[in-house]
Amino acid sequence: MDNLKIYARHDIDRLIIRRDGETKLGEKVAVWSSWEELQNINAKFVLLGIPEDIGVRANAGVAGAASAWRPALTAFLNIQSNHFLDGKEIMVLGHFEVDEPGDASLKGLRYKVAEIDELVYPVIEKIVAAGKIPIVIGGGHNNAYGMIKGASLACRGPIDVLNIDAHADLRELEGRHSGNGFSYALNENYLGNYLIYGLHQNYNNEAILSQIDNNPKLKAVFFEDILIGADYNRLIGELGPTAGLEIDLDCIQNVLSSAETPSGFAVNDIRKLILSKANKFSYLHICEGATRMLDGRVNRLTAKLIAYLVSDFVKAHRSRV
Repeated sequence: MDNLKIYARHDIDRLIIRRDGETKLGEKVAVWSSWEELQNINAKFVLLGIPEDIGVRANAGVAGAASAWRPALTAFLNIQSNHFLDGKEIMVLGHFEVDEPGDASLKGLRYKVAEIDELVYPVIEKIVAAGKIPIVIGGGHNNAYGMIKGASLACRGPIDVLNIDAHADLRELEGRHSGNGFSYALNENYLGNYLIYGLHQNYNNEAILSQIDNNPKLKAVFFEDILIGADYNRLIGELGPTAGLEIDLDCIQNVLSSAETPSGFAVNDIRKLILSKANKFSYLHICEGATRMLDGRVNRLTAKLIAYLVSDFVKAHRSRV
């Protein structure tokens, strides 16, 4: 049965690599006690995993995104606890356990993604309603829908989103998958302004480009324009008071994913954006990265990359709270 596996202290402890004279973040992070107590804990950030790639496969992509959560969590928990980041700012909630569908056809996979949506959004809603900031590591970009719906319901209105991505994920309402989470969120009025930074001209179809041109809620800066000097400040300035930050790791060059690219942002471009703008966002969703793909590709550095992005977000956001 699909469920949320909530971590106890021993689940965290077994991932920590201890060394004399050092303290790791994992030794300081909080763990869940009850939903009623969530708003009273000192930790501001709630870390959660969605290790699935059903949504990617439902979009005809290569499986592998399910592999990122556990290695990324291990990398994050073994960051040094020091005065830059103590660890007490964070609660590790757990991860969603999602069963494989019995029907592996596109129709069956897309039906399963809709079931995952129903699992994800109520948890995000509870976290945001408690005044906390969810940080979610995927998983496919299909889970943007659950992030947006949950945050929107908690905030009682549509929320804005900045998506750093090579793809707009505005495909047709043809059954849920990783390529249409934002389409469904727009259609159901959970998504307000949708701002996309880093779109690749080569990998968005004409129907999607037309949507962006004709819908005032949709605004984009293309990667080709960034190469000749465009930046994100115009987009950031248009965000409302409650906004989500989506980072699809396939926008970063040479990061392992179903849509791995040789041309994209450098890692430090994304770190710079997070470190300078984190206070604008009420959630962080990192998706599509992998440490191992079904086709045999392997890159363990994806886990450490995710740990950098999460720690940057907490540090930058905390310094401005």
